[in-house]
Amino acid sequence: MTELARRAAAEAAALLAEDGMRLGLGTGRTMELVLRALAGRMRGGLRFTGVATSEATAARARALGIALVAAERPCDLAIDGADEIERGSLRLIKGGGGALLREKIVAEAARRFVVVAEAGKLVDRLGEFALPVEVVPFGCAVTAARIAALGGAPVLRRCEGGPVRTDNGNLILDCPGFAPIGDPFTLERRLRAVAGVVASGLFLLPVERAIIGHGDGRVEELLP
Repeated sequence: MTELARRAAAEAAALLAEDGMRLGLGTGRTMELVLRALAGRMRGGLRFTGVATSEATAARARALGIALVAAERPCDLAIDGADEIERGSLRLIKGGGGALLREKIVAEAARRFVVVAEAGKLVDRLGEFALPVEVVPFGCAVTAARIAALGGAPVLRRCEGGPVRTDNGNLILDCPGFAPIGDPFTLERRLRAVAGVVASGLFLLPVERAIIGHGDGRVEELLP
């Protein structure tokens, strides 16, 4: 059911692409389906270029024949998934896939930003998903201690080979202690004031719409 929901939302999002657009291509499982849908439209004659937000997205896009360009100019439209979407405000938590910094750079510069997800990602208040925070490796323990003092209860993200490294060579601290996040703008300011923090997974920029897929294949569009 979740896969059907993702596919329905992904195909609806891909329909927003117009000929000649520069598209910001997000990262994650739902974006994999968006890429496939865009490749299908490309075979039907649509012409566009993409800006990949991760090495994984870049590799998949190239495999599908999607032309990529550098992130040197704003995208006409950025499409990305989310780990949480707050109803009403459409504020987001992202970073479960570890690409939050590049995703944020592309989304903030885009003329339009659309988020695509299944209905299970909708929440009344952000924070059920542990907030990812990307930090530089130097002094990571000190940075983590300062985030802990803010109430974040940070945990270094690890994989079998050791700490997870982002495409930028940084580390990720997952912070469940901030839940629920009642004032995300204040939290974002406090995190950005910590030396060593590169980016948080709070996406508070304007979202044009959220395309939400349901388990029965139905799609709804939410506006902020």
